Amino acid sequence: MAHQCEREGNIWRYLKPVLDVLLILCSFAVAYWVRYELQWIRQVEPAYHVPFDVYLPSMFVLAFIVVLIYWLEGAYRAERGRTTFDELYIVLRGTVIGIATMIVIVFLATPSYYSRLIFGYTGVAILVLVGASRIIERSIITWRRKHGKGVQRVLIVGAGEVGRSIMRIAVARPELGYQIVGFVDDDPRKSQTDIGRYPALGTTDKLVEIIETHDVDEVIVTLPWMSHRKILRIVQQCERDNVRVRIVPDLFQIALSRVVVENLDGIPLLGFREPALKDWQIIFKRAMDVLISAFGLVVFSPLMLLIALAIKLDSPGPVIFKQTRVGKGGALFTCYKFRSMCVGAEKQIEKLRARNEASGPLFKIRDDPRRTRVGRIIRRMSLDELPQLWNVLRGEMSLIGPRPPLPSEVQKYESWHRRRLEVPPGITGLWQVSGRSNLTFDEMVLLDVYYIENWSPMLDLRILLRTIPTVLLGSGAY
Repeated sequence: MAHQCEREGNIWRYLKPVLDVLLILCSFAVAYWVRYELQWIRQVEPAYHVPFDVYLPSMFVLAFIVVLIYWLEGAYRAERGRTTFDELYIVLRGTVIGIATMIVIVFLATPSYYSRLIFGYTGVAILVLVGASRIIERSIITWRRKHGKGVQRVLIVGAGEVGRSIMRIAVARPELGYQIVGFVDDDPRKSQTDIGRYPALGTTDKLVEIIETHDVDEVIVTLPWMSHRKILRIVQQCERDNVRVRIVPDLFQIALSRVVVENLDGIPLLGFREPALKDWQIIFKRAMDVLISAFGLVVFSPLMLLIALAIKLDSPGPVIFKQTRVGKGGALFTCYKFRSMCVGAEKQIEKLRARNEASGPLFKIRDDPRRTRVGRIIRRMSLDELPQLWNVLRGEMSLIGPRPPLPSEVQKYESWHRRRLEVPPGITGLWQVSGRSNLTFDEMVLLDVYYIENWSPMLDLRILLRTIPTVLLGSGAY
């Protein structure tokens, strides 16, 4: 699989610049049509109408310059972490520099050039055509990797904080194409305990056997810095087996998201920061929570009244279900939801414990007998969570964040699970748009910690946009 992926990558590596050249030539032709046929912005006098073949030298020189700048900007290097935004930025930067360079050359070589405006049209056309090709390219790559094509089968050595960082990135960003087959660790406790979907495969002594058995393409070593002898041994084993190996620098077992690199006249200085949100991020996120939750309470009030009426007519008991949950920093608060189960449902948990389908401290049953008729519908569409907009408005929750846990669940947390209590819980989050109830508890925590360490307004926006189809389709909800 790995060799096939490399062959496909090498072929595309050569075809991509060829395609860019063709698109740039096509863009120039479009620009000529706009300038001399449509005559936008400025009219062209018949006496100054220039045949297309006169522009052919300029067209090929421009294509060469722009593609050269794309190459210098790294457009043709294969980088798994690159996003569509990164690709479009390279296209924008390369196109602007290329067009500007061409205008300077034309101005110096032929001051009485036919039409400099044509380069402006060409630049816009390049941005549209080449930009569209990049979007299509990233969409195809993402689709293939999400469906297990073009992926790298990865083995993680070390199940500490850094190893779990790699795991949560793989869970949160399947488009990167890392299929983690499992992990090994010489700690007896870690080497026998699975983390979510990732199985514990034993100790490093079995590395060669594991690589052969699981068809491993790449080994990522995340061992502590004091294990340098063991790391060297693992690197030598991987080289003998012709398996790519990469080493993640584990700085005193501190998460890499906390590392800050500063420069002092060429001398790199390493510092550390807390992964929690900064002051401006907290203010921005809170402002968005207040505005959207207030707007949502007003807009959804007719729907909420209908749901309340349906619940009242369907079964006896209160419309709103109140439950104590754990918020930021371990603070307790009352969480509000539409009642989707019969009265006294919590008292029946022990009787149904054997039917639990969730992992870790969670308790979930796909066909829960405690649910009411209306409850099945509103749970499927996540409409039972609409009253939590009031929790958001009060500041006890956020629109986006980790799932709000029960106190009994928090008591069963391992030390690394408590990272999810660093920010307010949310109505939706990466855990919901990545599988909801189909995720294991460890996978849910991995996604929550990834969100905390990588928060940005754009990440919140992407989660909100992905929440809509997830809720409408009822993916993973029960």
